Amino acid sequence: MTAATHSTLFPQVPESADAVLDGLDPEQREVALALHGPVCVLAGAGTGKTRAITHRIAYGVRAGILQPGSVLAVTFTNRAAGEMRGRLRELGTAGVQARTFHSAALRQLQYFWPKVVGGDLPRLLERKIQLVAEAAARCRVRLDRNELRDVTGEIEWAKVTQTVPADYPAVVAKSVRDAPRDPAEIGQIYAMYEQLKRDRSVIDFEDVLLLTVGILQDRHDIADQIRGQYQHFVVDEYQDVSPLQQRLLDLWLGDRDSLCVVGDASQTIYSFTGATPDHLLNFRTRHPNATVVKLVRDYRSTPQVVHLANGLLSQARGRAAEHRLELVSQRDPGPDPGYTEYADEPAEAEGTARRIRDLIAAGVPAGEIAVLYRINAQSEVYEQALADAGVPYQLRGAERFFERQEVREAGIALRGAARAGSNDSLLDDAEDLPAQVRAVLSTKGWTTEPPAGSGAVRDRWESLAALVRLAEDFARARSGATLSDLVAELDERAAAQHAPTVQGVTLASLHAAKGLEWDAVFLVGLTEGMMPITYAKTDEQVEEERRLLYVGVTRARLHLALSWALSRSPGGRASRRPTRFLKGLRPGSGALGPSGAGGGGSVERGAAAVRRGRRGPVRCRVCGATLTEAGEMKLMRCEDCPSDMDEALYERLRDWRADQAKELGQPAYCVFTDKTLMAIAERMPSTDGELAGIAGVGVRKLDRFGADVLAICAGEEPGGGPGGADESDS
Repeated sequence: MTAATHSTLFPQVPESADAVLDGLDPEQREVALALHGPVCVLAGAGTGKTRAITHRIAYGVRAGILQPGSVLAVTFTNRAAGEMRGRLRELGTAGVQARTFHSAALRQLQYFWPKVVGGDLPRLLERKIQLVAEAAARCRVRLDRNELRDVTGEIEWAKVTQTVPADYPAVVAKSVRDAPRDPAEIGQIYAMYEQLKRDRSVIDFEDVLLLTVGILQDRHDIADQIRGQYQHFVVDEYQDVSPLQQRLLDLWLGDRDSLCVVGDASQTIYSFTGATPDHLLNFRTRHPNATVVKLVRDYRSTPQVVHLANGLLSQARGRAAEHRLELVSQRDPGPDPGYTEYADEPAEAEGTARRIRDLIAAGVPAGEIAVLYRINAQSEVYEQALADAGVPYQLRGAERFFERQEVREAGIALRGAARAGSNDSLLDDAEDLPAQVRAVLSTKGWTTEPPAGSGAVRDRWESLAALVRLAEDFARARSGATLSDLVAELDERAAAQHAPTVQGVTLASLHAAKGLEWDAVFLVGLTEGMMPITYAKTDEQVEEERRLLYVGVTRARLHLALSWALSRSPGGRASRRPTRFLKGLRPGSGALGPSGAGGGGSVERGAAAVRRGRRGPVRCRVCGATLTEAGEMKLMRCEDCPSDMDEALYERLRDWRADQAKELGQPAYCVFTDKTLMAIAERMPSTDGELAGIAGVGVRKLDRFGADVLAICAGEEPGGGPGGADESDS
């Protein structure tokens, strides 16, 4: 773990503006000092971009160059905005606005609506899916739950790309976008949805941006008022800006150029929502005099993890790939990434759970471990496997920490105990602040030992345990702190959404993992059809899938495990292939050459595969690539590698097999499959050991058919009758 990650939760506020710059590397320091004109920060994963821009704001304010109230920092999630506010608070910088685009626009809209339109702002629609369902019903279009979600997403995309309902079909036809339903139908539903909103005087989140843009375009006096308040803008994750957000940013700026943007085109993974890296990539064209700083020192991940991440991008294509950043790890070496192949998905989940349990036993906290997958539907098998292994977990995307019922109840109880002070009998035997907190939270379900199993009871306990740990850290950092001090700290953290860590393995989709990091990351389900996902058809879509895997790899600080399963269920056909993105990177899959060398390590076989007798990767005897298809594994070569099969021998083996099958009254494949016969004809074994080394020739078949097969390979006539056959190759 990095020192930065595990510094105290309550650092000392820098004493001066110059002290704010302490600890920054040369490039981060350059960012912090670039306080005038347009600035573009190209920041790779793990390079400390949030540190750089928050120290930039703090230095500007502390040095008197920027007025706190004149700075507006915007990002894309409440969590990221909360983290930014928390860091600015730690740097002694109060009064700076750090918000999401939607939050900043909503605040302005609420303030100016009475002046521009009159009356109260229409009610904000928290979830639009129910209204979309009603719109579809009115259009006589039946949508199942998944289609409803997809159509809702299409409406959101149309709005952020400023596409009106009437234009939607034509815009989709011109783009490479695959609509989930007939575009004309979606256009109808979209139009009806907008009509229902008007009828009921409600607006959605996209309307917040659209209406703010409309007001700023039409009312120059209001635009001037906002520009008079905000003189300096910072935009984080700039590669994710949509056309509508860029339009709003342009209106906020006016003709000024006091703008700092931060982003990484290689982490553009939200194009389905309308995000585009074009604004980041075109920044220097729009602002020829911009200061450009590249952050490539990776403080998060070991050289082994960074090596794999760089290797992934070395194969990328397209405009974003042309601007990729070559990361340089600043950490000590660690273990190589691990690659594991499993027979089926349950075996992959069970194997992953066992490895996680071993990591926890070795001292890695459960909260520092994550299992990341492509789609949320993959989580269930991992939830079950972790529960069976007795490993606590949390699903990413649940409600925010301070909004959980148990956390709100705990806050009320702590506030009451703080007011009562020594009059509260609960605190009679509590000698210090942590003991007081434990005593109060024990009335809400906290115990010294966690409850057995998983589910809601365990989730509640984990939330309360996180508050206990926070109290312990607070007491160590603030000698003599009281319960009232802790309550004030909790209030500030709740306002900033600066939550403590819940101790459980994180289960999350790769999209939900963006912006997070863990000591150990398990990337699972890495097969063709899932990574890249089946519906990624165009080159652009496939490249975005590669970037998504890159984001997953760069979440890991120390331990990184990548795995895939050859079939969906036990006993299923082993027809899956590992993702193409690992070609040339995982051992045995060919070489990329010096510039794209892979991540080292070795391919292991999961437990289910070991039971079949495989104890290592099966490699092509021609090119050395790892084989995953059952047929290729029998041939011991890739399907498209040259064959040296003896055709005459193959035909003699087929004739012999037909005779055996006829006498047994079974299909020919029950003796040996075509692929097994091809493998025999290619390798021409001369001993029992050589024949047994061919996939599909098990011990029982060797006993029953071995002498005949070896005789045929030697050019002799087979002797003896059939000895029976298995129902399938063993």
